Amino acid sequence: MELNLVEERPYRFRIEPRGDMRVPGIVFASHELLEDAEKSLEQVVNVATLPGIVGASYAMPDIHWGYGFPIGGVAATDVDGGGVVSPGGVGFDISCGVRLLAADGDRKSLAPALPDIMDGLDRAIPRGAGPGGVWHLSDPGELERILDGGSRYAVERGHGEERDLTRCEDGGAVADADGAQVSGRARERGLGQVGSLGSANHFLEVQQVAEVYDEPVAAAFGLARDQVCVMIHCGSRGLGHQICTDHVRAMDRAMNRYGITVPDRQLACTPVDSPEGRAYLGAMAAAANYGRANRQLLSDATRRIFHRAARARLSLVYDVSHNLAKLETHTVDGARRRLCVHRKGATRAFPPGHRELPEDIREFGQPVLIPGTMGTASYVLTGVPGGDAFHSTCHGAGRVMSRHQAARTVAGKELRARLERGGIAVRPRSLRGLAEETPEAYKDVSAVVEASEGAGLCRTVARLVPLGVVKG
Repeated sequence: MELNLVEERPYRFRIEPRGDMRVPGIVFASHELLEDAEKSLEQVVNVATLPGIVGASYAMPDIHWGYGFPIGGVAATDVDGGGVVSPGGVGFDISCGVRLLAADGDRKSLAPALPDIMDGLDRAIPRGAGPGGVWHLSDPGELERILDGGSRYAVERGHGEERDLTRCEDGGAVADADGAQVSGRARERGLGQVGSLGSANHFLEVQQVAEVYDEPVAAAFGLARDQVCVMIHCGSRGLGHQICTDHVRAMDRAMNRYGITVPDRQLACTPVDSPEGRAYLGAMAAAANYGRANRQLLSDATRRIFHRAARARLSLVYDVSHNLAKLETHTVDGARRRLCVHRKGATRAFPPGHRELPEDIREFGQPVLIPGTMGTASYVLTGVPGGDAFHSTCHGAGRVMSRHQAARTVAGKELRARLERGGIAVRPRSLRGLAEETPEAYKDVSAVVEASEGAGLCRTVARLVPLGVVKG
């Protein structure tokens, strides 16, 4: 497919509508970040054909090829105008997201305890593709309460504190979860994985605030230069994967009844207000609550390790997902409209004053957490007034190599030695898994953040560098 990609201004490209496209494609990136992006740009075009889509089919600077939607894709559909919801616009790892905790100590004060902290985390944090979790559920009823209550239920059971809810997107739980739409197979997969990292690019990383760009905002978020932090990146594990699989199949069978055709069956969809659309959104919300509880339990385990090894305390900075579809109200063509906003590998970036932000940081905008990969920086950003793409921004570095290619590039043992020579303690589940996540497999996260800020999607607050990483 030949794409006519026009640079409208720095960090903003446009694909004019043609064929079945209902809206243009808008891509926020630099020329360098778009190298080898042809396949994912074709997905931007495909998304632009979805019934009810408004504004544009958007792509963030970390765009790369995904299932149906590109990863880094954002699309909103008009709920009252027959707009659709597509599981491909959320992805298999529903509510995959990032949580950042800040310690009450800096690198110098915690350095003597860091080896014990890393060894403790290595023993305490379940990870890998199979079962195993921090919380061994006693009965299926507990799983139901997690699907309904998310982090709130975990905190009620003593696995956290009140700030963990006020500083979490949606107050720790997505409303309108419907456990009845979660299949028995999904429940079976989720029952034994609550409080676990999983594998692939998921991690728990001990970090240091290396640079602060906006001190008032950083202070409001609870961050200061040289402070030690913990970043957790994971999602809803096998439960979310199975929910996506189940509802893609259901929508694929149902599309003909609604007269819907799509250029790629991975974009299977139905109207938001259809029985199938409501069923998916209910199951997706349940998986999102599972993902929130998952990160909450990992936080609880991490806090115990920090307290035991260094008598240090960890406070939540923020927790935000980057794989969700949310019903939100936005202004489109001068009118307020109820939209289903798909963000797949993209993060909400609400501006200062937004009513959904915690009161103590509302005037500063929403914390946006952008993880790098091992050996590279991560960033804390904030939402800005007038942010485009329905107040969305990037979610990470974005892959440029498959896992197989990455594993052929470097041996896990060699990569571990290289990272440790750089002062980064590494605790992998497997050396093969470590090699698959080598930094060379990803785009330059600093370039991604620069493009996001240059496009007016967000503003940089702080840069964090890794001290130690626990990998699946």
